[in-house]
Amino acid sequence: MAEKEIAAGQVKELRTKTGAGMMDCKRALQECSGDFEQAVKALREKGLASAKKRQEKTADQGIIESYIHLGRQIGALVELNCETDFVARNEQFGELAHFIALQIAAVNPKYLDRESVPTELIESEKAIYRAKAEAEGKPEKVLDRIVDGMLDKFFQEWCLLEQPFIKDPSVSVGELVTQTAAKLGEKVQVRRFERFQVGERTEEE
Repeated sequence: MAEKEIAAGQVKELRTKTGAGMMDCKRALQECSGDFEQAVKALREKGLASAKKRQEKTADQGIIESYIHLGRQIGALVELNCETDFVARNEQFGELAHFIALQIAAVNPKYLDRESVPTELIESEKAIYRAKAEAEGKPEKVLDRIVDGMLDKFFQEWCLLEQPFIKDPSVSVGELVTQTAAKLGEKVQVRRFERFQVGERTEEE
């Protein structure tokens, strides 16, 4: 049975209502065959919707985690924040920071999330995808859907929180953060990250 096509507006509305991530919302709507209220219920049962209540809180505690790959040619730094020093010292919180640093070193994301991607880059990518679909003779009525699908793949490749988690591709890094936040009962967020590779040139260079 094919998955029900989910409109971007539905996903956005569900995200606004629950505070859950875009991919969480899309998956919930697909699993619930587009039934909005059932999707809300499903997200709440998974503990993802509760994240919205914590978004207003200040997460100014946390840790900076590093990962150096075997051979010492690639390394990553990530700042993972939480609300209290108690949670910052929690083993599960530290493990999450380690996994995220490992993800950064292995997959090399360029942005934290889709909101961090420059608007001009998004518009450029959309134009490329539309031109490609038109060149392939795709019907006009499905072009927007095709472009949205290709843009989702772009975000999943380049945005850390959208990327499939390397140790369990069935969940995204963002979902992993949300799940950990639900277990710890605090706001947890990735604030910033950096990846280093020997011989790699910087933008200034």
